[in-house]
Amino acid sequence: MAPAQSLLLNTGRRIPTVGLGVYKTPAEQCVSLVHEALNLGYRHIDSAALYYNEEEVCEGISNWLAEDPSRKREEVFYTTKIGDAFHGYDKTKNAIKVSLEKAKKIQYIDLILIHSPQSDGDRRHGTWKALEEAYEAGTVKNIGVSNYGIKHLKELLAYPDLKVKPAINQFELHPWLQRPELVGFCRQHDIAVEAYSPLARGHKVADPVVVKIADKYNKTAAQILIRWSLEQGFITLPKTANKARLAPNLDVFSFDLAPEDLETLNGLEENYISGWDPTTYPLDSEKS
Repeated sequence: MAPAQSLLLNTGRRIPTVGLGVYKTPAEQCVSLVHEALNLGYRHIDSAALYYNEEEVCEGISNWLAEDPSRKREEVFYTTKIGDAFHGYDKTKNAIKVSLEKAKKIQYIDLILIHSPQSDGDRRHGTWKALEEAYEAGTVKNIGVSNYGIKHLKELLAYPDLKVKPAINQFELHPWLQRPELVGFCRQHDIAVEAYSPLARGHKVADPVVVKIADKYNKTAAQILIRWSLEQGFITLPKTANKARLAPNLDVFSFDLAPEDLETLNGLEENYISGWDPTTYPLDSEKS
């Protein structure tokens, strides 16, 4: 059975299972890139304060919505993130305010994530409290984390004043980095798994195993990797600044990978980290 094109979060809201990541996409390209992506059928855009393109992403969404009065804001899911330098209750409150100002043309933010756990326990706690308040105010519809390992999630879930569980944990996932323990922990606690760098930042698209499978299905290697991610039940975020790749990266719902091909792809695991890995960041008790 083909994976669903949206997934129900623990908040009761739905998120499209394929989103456009805009990491390293220059701000001046984002307005037209996002607009084109929405025209092609994307309904999920993933940004961050550290990408320095939040306002342009929101402008692209706003322009697309304004073109047709039948289009509704609820059709598009917009994510941003709180950077490490803005951890702590007061700093996060201000960071949320700044992100909301940049999103004023689209009225609210669908999801804010803590970009990584790289601060300390007190500041992470304060950041979560600020996010909970934004969620309760309704200006942010879902809250979650990114690059949290199991120990960081356990710390958060153990907050004595916890009111809202994370809806999502976003971290690097692809056939060469499958993290079964972390995925399993998230699912045990009803935290949706979101895969960034599903193409391993392009480092592995020429892998002969993937190329052979792609040829079998008459698909690109990128389509095979995105499809693998979907068949694991992940929300997946292929990043591209190339408009020509937008359509094929979304054209991944019309075919199924055979069990033997999924098994072959699952056999590629090698703990390959294509970027950073804050999931290993030490808790306060682990720091020397």
